[in-house]
Amino acid sequence: MFQYRRRNLPRERSMSSLSLRNMKLFALLAAVMCFACGCSSSSSDKTAAPQPARAEVVSASKNPVAKYIELVGFRITEKNQGKLQVEFGVVNHSEADIGDITMLVNLRANTGKPGEPPLVSFTAKVPSLGPEDLKQATVEVPTKMRAYELPDWQFLKADFQIIEPK
Repeated sequence: MFQYRRRNLPRERSMSSLSLRNMKLFALLAAVMCFACGCSSSSSDKTAAPQPARAEVVSASKNPVAKYIELVGFRITEKNQGKLQVEFGVVNHSEADIGDITMLVNLRANTGKPGEPPLVSFTAKVPSLGPEDLKQATVEVPTKMRAYELPDWQFLKADFQIIEPK
């Protein structure tokens, strides 16, 4: 029995050293694969993926106040046939009291080509816009389009020009 243990002892050592060697090799291979996958990037990954369409507001006005004004949250409903009700928010991002504003707003589709006429164009008056203030504006717009023919709010782009104050 004593000799039997001697014979098994070298065999057990070789089995444990073999499995230890295999585990080290596997860990090294896994580390190399993780490093290679984490560092590699194809040229297609470097190009920016197209962002989802969002409502954009662009000021075409030369009025110095225009850079502080933002139009947000357009909601279009049909009041009567031939009349759309457009609701939106007007935000003053400045510290100054701007007062009453009259603006010409043009709504366009994000997918529209440059130079296309606006889907809807209207004049909006916003009373007493204070510093860092948000006012809701509602306008009825005569149109031949129905509300369901217009794009959803996230696919609209608005540009505006401030008429008053000059």
